[in-house]
Amino acid sequence: MKKNQHTIRHIEAASVAEEMGIEAGDVLLAINGNEITDIFDYQYLIQDEYIEVLIRKQNGDEWLLEIDKEYDEDLGIVFENGLMDEYRSCRNKCIFCFIDQMPRGMRDTLYFKDDDSRLSFLQGNYVTLTNMSDEDVERIIKYRLSPINISFQTTNPELRCKMLNNRFAGQALKQADKLYDAGITMNGQIVLCKGINDGEELMRSISDLSAYLPYLESVSVVPVGLTKFRDGLYPLEPFTGEDAKEVLSCIHGWQDKLYPEYGLHFVHASDEWYVLAGEPLPEAERYDGYLQLENGVGMLRLLMDEFDEAMEQLHKESTRYEGRSDEMSVVTGRMAYPYLLDMASRMMERFPGLIIHVYAITNDFFGERITVSGLLTGQDIICQLQGKKLGDRILLPQNVLRSGEDYFLDDVTLEEMEKALQVRVDIVKSSGHDFVHAVLEV
Repeated sequence: MKKNQHTIRHIEAASVAEEMGIEAGDVLLAINGNEITDIFDYQYLIQDEYIEVLIRKQNGDEWLLEIDKEYDEDLGIVFENGLMDEYRSCRNKCIFCFIDQMPRGMRDTLYFKDDDSRLSFLQGNYVTLTNMSDEDVERIIKYRLSPINISFQTTNPELRCKMLNNRFAGQALKQADKLYDAGITMNGQIVLCKGINDGEELMRSISDLSAYLPYLESVSVVPVGLTKFRDGLYPLEPFTGEDAKEVLSCIHGWQDKLYPEYGLHFVHASDEWYVLAGEPLPEAERYDGYLQLENGVGMLRLLMDEFDEAMEQLHKESTRYEGRSDEMSVVTGRMAYPYLLDMASRMMERFPGLIIHVYAITNDFFGERITVSGLLTGQDIICQLQGKKLGDRILLPQNVLRSGEDYFLDDVTLEEMEKALQVRVDIVKSSGHDFVHAVLEV
């Protein structure tokens, strides 16, 4: 993309842009006389009630549009490049990096390591701060862009340099001080590595990070993901059930300490810790509004609670779905399998005509230590379902597909899966309500 050549891909219906005659294929040149570097500039400059927008039409004509609108009203423009600039790649060589643990031969986009604070604001990505200049921080503060999601890993500067393989990684933590002083909302993440940043180091990190309350609203602690492709990489060991119990004890202790003062539990364990430790999931209230669902924090609790709500609604409509009969399969990763099995059993009990087979897919592609459904591949699903009782359709969670696409991590398509298994494949959104509705086809 040429600098400042912000080509428009789509105009939303009934928007300001449509009213002004802006069209797909047009190019945004400036707002209020200012060239646009990226989405930060754009979002900031369109806030006012009166703005002047310079557009170059596809025939080369330039239009200077005077626009009166509501304050903060969006123009309804979707750009070909959502960031409106080149993406910044990660300069670290983290000892826990998942991308370094991927096999060769996959599509190029899967190997891109982003470390862009703008994607943190736009998409919720986590950044290490090592790729942020003072100017970047100043722009975040100026534009009041939040929340910014930060991968801390540890607050020990020397250890952070080691974990990120970046001699500036410890010093980069000072950027969080600037964001805190400016009142910018943040969320944090700690990827826990056994024998590296757990134990006393984890205690230190949580203690240090709690000083950023209330602007640092949450910190998630997630176990490092270890694939079978680690030859030549830093030696890391998987956590055991006893390790998980210790991690949970630490986190729960800090939650009990911080909640009375701040009204936030602040530090949260991802779902994997509870499954690994064999401990029950916390109640919904302990997740502080599910601030870190994308990090796998509270996803199972929310799924179960939504399922309970949907089942309660079915009881209120006691006769509407009576007599339903269908045979189907539900596919998931090993971590969520016990919960999906329970949900399916309860639905079959409620509707005796239903037959639901629940299958846990072992991740042979990345290695059996990877147990989440979002990293399942099409080839593993096909291989392990062949010869099984599948019924008339298969229900797959939405996160097995790449966003907005119909293919899996290994480029197997939905059409290829349906052809191989000779059964219809339905994609289900990751909520308990959607699960119930998908089973009943309503």
